[in-house]
Amino acid sequence: MAPSLTRLVSALLVVGVAGCTRAPAPAPAPTVVQTSSGVVAGTVLESGVKAWLGVPYAQAPVRELRWKEAQPITWTGTYNADRKMSACIQILRPHNINHYFGEESTSEDCLYMNIWAPPDATRESRLPVIVFIYGGGGTVGSSGMANYDGAQVARRGAIYVNFNYRIGILGFMAHPELTKEQGGHSGNYGYLDQSAALKWIQQNIAAFGGDPAKVIISGQSAGAGSVAQQIFSPRSQGLFRGAVMFSACNFTSSNTPLAEGEATGLEIQKALEAASLDDMRQVPADRILSIQNEFQLGRSVPGIRTSGVIDGYFMPDTKAAILAAGGAADVPVIASFTHDEANSPLKSATTVAEFKAKAAEVFGPAAPEFLALYPVASDAEVRAVAQDAANDAAGLFNSRACATLKAQYHKSPTYMTVFSRKHPYVPGVKIADQDTATIGAYHTSEVPYYFGTQDAYNLFRPTRNWTPWDRELSETLTASLIAFAATGNPATPKAAWMAWSAQDERYIEFGDAIRPVSVNRARLDFMAKHRPAPAPPGAGGPRRIPRD
Repeated sequence: MAPSLTRLVSALLVVGVAGCTRAPAPAPAPTVVQTSSGVVAGTVLESGVKAWLGVPYAQAPVRELRWKEAQPITWTGTYNADRKMSACIQILRPHNINHYFGEESTSEDCLYMNIWAPPDATRESRLPVIVFIYGGGGTVGSSGMANYDGAQVARRGAIYVNFNYRIGILGFMAHPELTKEQGGHSGNYGYLDQSAALKWIQQNIAAFGGDPAKVIISGQSAGAGSVAQQIFSPRSQGLFRGAVMFSACNFTSSNTPLAEGEATGLEIQKALEAASLDDMRQVPADRILSIQNEFQLGRSVPGIRTSGVIDGYFMPDTKAAILAAGGAADVPVIASFTHDEANSPLKSATTVAEFKAKAAEVFGPAAPEFLALYPVASDAEVRAVAQDAANDAAGLFNSRACATLKAQYHKSPTYMTVFSRKHPYVPGVKIADQDTATIGAYHTSEVPYYFGTQDAYNLFRPTRNWTPWDRELSETLTASLIAFAATGNPATPKAAWMAWSAQDERYIEFGDAIRPVSVNRARLDFMAKHRPAPAPPGAGGPRRIPRD
């Protein structure tokens, strides 16, 4: 089936006639590539980087394909991949927040990918490939966002790919009628989109200059959760050689049982006043969006929330059962978090007395043990110690848990890291969802360093005064990703990553300097015994922490 809203240019065949000389065939354009779906023509950026933007990797998931697994796509002629395509349907962004990079269009027709390659990349190059899966809490996010652009990664020597996948109710609704229709499973359509994209990359990336044996997947926040889903899914085995999870690595919590997901699907059907599954497929996508729970981008909308399910197809069981059965992909992992993203009631304390009171509130009878492990001698120490405690209970705890489970069940290593560099803000700049004076190394703040997209944050107005160190740190982190894709080890001459082990619990910090850090085992063992209760989605109203 040809892609919708076609940008297809039929090939022109010059045929000689009697008495005429056949015109010489023009030299193939450097961005014309034959794929398993059809011929694709890209564009050359001012930097010389080659880009294929808005390449369809599956049929549009509309009409009868709504709430179905992504279907393969083919076309005739040449597809002009010269612009990014619409984000999957979602709420739009306020223009004064940190992650506003322009008013993207949104559509239910959204299964497109973007590919960037170095100027001299050819089929013979066999370059490492970095694939990125966006986050956004499962309801927002787009491969078109400027901070996820791949031109700088390509300029620095690798192939970079990102893609859209269905989100929200359209991406994650299970339903009894769908389960019957689809052979005993339903839901997980967003994750299946990701798997379909990874299959397309395996089949075709060599034509763009990449090596299918050197593909790593990466993701941030909900994108990191998606990376974990692909690690645990039998549908994606063999499609990547390494995995990078930014905030955070999660090898423990599992998807919702299918029956529970189906019950939510029936609730959605009732809210849409639809008599059947077919009626639900006729409902305009904006009406579906209107009944969806949202707690991001300054919105606090009560509604129905969907999530991944244990469907017996994409996700066959709990993560614990899959690990025990040897079903998870045994690939090297980078587990990362940012220094100041973790939240805790302790962080509201400003004095020693308040800190002790909050410790009693959070840990109850164990508060004295906590205070012995996290002592504060003055009010000036409270903020830093509270953040250390929050990190130990969240980002570092999760990274260590992943490393421990991988060591138990897998042979491949885990590399742990924390990003602690605070963005150098323009003095006095106002950003609606950040307090630039106190925000620190926030959730998602590492992304522009790994991908070299720092200038995206000055796209419409100056918000950052990037320094030579920020530029150097970005080059270093990109080089680590490229090394990880090329060899399975992120170590470079400038960054001495070390693999975690139970005997040598160290990780690497990227901040105002690059340094190794040792895990405080007593503190993490305490946090393992005294886990904080998770907050329900949307608790506390609109979040001021960026979500993607």
